[in-house]
Amino acid sequence: MTAANTLKVFDTTLRDGEQSPGCSMNLKEKLEVARQLERLRVDVIEAGFAIASPDDLAAIKAVSREVKDCVIASLARALPKDIDHAWDGVREAAAPRLHTFIASSPIHMEHKLRKRPDQVLEQAVDMVRYAKQYCSDVQFSAEDATRSEPEFLYRLFEAVIDAGATVVNIPDTVGYTTPWEFTELIQGIRNNVPNLDKTELAVHCHNDLGLAVANTMAAVRQGVTQLECTINGIGERAGNAALEEIVMGLKTRQDFYNADTNVDTTQIYRASRLVSTLTGAQVQVNKAVVGANAFAHESGIHQHGVLANQSTYEIMTPASIGLAANRMVLGKHSGRHAFEDRLITMGYSLPKEQLDEAFEQFKALADKKKIVADADLEALVEQKAAHIPETYSLKRFVINSGNSITSTACVTLVNGGGAVKEAVATGDGPVDASYRAIDEIVGLEFELDSYGLNAVTEGTDAQGEVLVKIKREQKLYNGRGLSTDVIEASVNAYLNAINKMYDEIRQASGKEAGAEESMAHE
Repeated sequence: MTAANTLKVFDTTLRDGEQSPGCSMNLKEKLEVARQLERLRVDVIEAGFAIASPDDLAAIKAVSREVKDCVIASLARALPKDIDHAWDGVREAAAPRLHTFIASSPIHMEHKLRKRPDQVLEQAVDMVRYAKQYCSDVQFSAEDATRSEPEFLYRLFEAVIDAGATVVNIPDTVGYTTPWEFTELIQGIRNNVPNLDKTELAVHCHNDLGLAVANTMAAVRQGVTQLECTINGIGERAGNAALEEIVMGLKTRQDFYNADTNVDTTQIYRASRLVSTLTGAQVQVNKAVVGANAFAHESGIHQHGVLANQSTYEIMTPASIGLAANRMVLGKHSGRHAFEDRLITMGYSLPKEQLDEAFEQFKALADKKKIVADADLEALVEQKAAHIPETYSLKRFVINSGNSITSTACVTLVNGGGAVKEAVATGDGPVDASYRAIDEIVGLEFELDSYGLNAVTEGTDAQGEVLVKIKREQKLYNGRGLSTDVIEASVNAYLNAINKMYDEIRQASGKEAGAEESMAHE
């Protein structure tokens, strides 16, 4: 077999992925994901859609300043103002890219753009040339390409390449195509765009019919050189092609695809957990590659086979995606060295301050549990990701609850200035009562949008992981709490979301949020 071709991975978790309902991230969280994508060694990070909001622009600028080993791209419609904003976002990047797009399908041109095909072509060419004034690396995407007339796509791609596009992208924007149709479309483009050799060819597939990865892999067979995807496949509607499935598909079946990527696959599981934690979008247990059951075997026949030879039922190893195959048992007698070594083995490298804090929390957890599992450590470490200033922290809570009485909660909070406030409330259960008491202290108008509770590990001493979303003025804030006490985990998750809300208010106002005033609210 000839040497494998190395394909580029274009990750759009921070742009298309974040557009998934309920998956928004604040600036600190986006930076944390960007750092992990850099560790993962993706080739391109699409950091956002600069014109969409001041927050998006600020995040793109922050990622551009910090991440140096990846190309940083910003999306822009084929409009001068969009491209101006996009360049403002990526201009400080070590390797900036402008990514401009316009719709090319008859249904989009007629009903959304209200333009004729020749007008769309002219606008696309003009805006690629406009972007080239700022940046040598310009990507062009034909939105809804798989529902476009092939002959128009040929003309459009030839024209934007002549105008200077360094990458042309074929998006299956609404997840409409099939692997066979996609194969024919790409073959047609290859045979009818004479200057295609001057550019890279990319694909961007959505999962509306569950075919995003299959279509992407079909495109690999047709010689595309850039694959667009997101961590865990998050994205608009049913999501995007999942990075972990594409990368491990190429790695596992090099004999078939004769292609590989630069991705460090041992960072895949950590990236999956991080994105899931920060967005609150849980990974389904049977998800390929990173789901909880991906390397689990319950059938006796399967267990016997795996014990005899792992490859009988596992086509890739847990270690290949960053899951430890052999687990060191950690408990209350374990020292700092064993703790730090275990984290390094799991792919984590924490600054000393965060490591010290995580170790103290590990020791406290080990006093409550006989054995601290890898999943417990992951949960502890990920709780440190993208730390949010604590406008409110929990001092104590007392619950009075039972099946024959109304639940009552007494909650005491401390604000950033050290002021203490206590409230008592009743509710339909201990969590509801606790949240009502916190609402009384905080005093801001918001609502609980969703609440979820999971056990991090097995057993009666398992840590409870609570994920909540709160909504204020149509904006969602994710919160996460972790404790062997599910009520404490619930309270911490609620406070985590509230602190994120306050942090955004603080940044928007350019001054300290009114914590002291709200603490005095009666």
